[in-house]
Amino acid sequence: MTESEAGWWDRVRPHSLGWVVARDAGSALVGFVNVAWDGGDHAFLLDPTVRPDHRRAGIGTELVRLAVRHAADAGCEWLEVDFEEHLTAFYLDACGFRPTRAGLIHLRSDGGR
Repeated sequence: MTESEAGWWDRVRPHSLGWVVARDAGSALVGFVNVAWDGGDHAFLLDPTVRPDHRRAGIGTELVRLAVRHAADAGCEWLEVDFEEHLTAFYLDACGFRPTRAGLIHLRSDGGR
């Protein structure tokens, strides 16, 4: 990891319900997900990741399960996640998300149209 940008946490904190983290037996961070929200009914999974040498052990699924529970406990009605196609089985099958139609503009390559 690189050092965080100055002031980063102050910008993120008001939009974050919290973090779900996984640590190994030696307390090293092996996975995390941030649960952001809009201040109302919608929460969003951001930056879910598990260290490559710890993948396929159920850690990611457990991180998402806990994020779902905590978002519901916070009063959110919806939890959303965006993901690349190769992760479809993980999010839809293992984690229980259902497919929806959505749109996306990549602001750096699509010119913000």
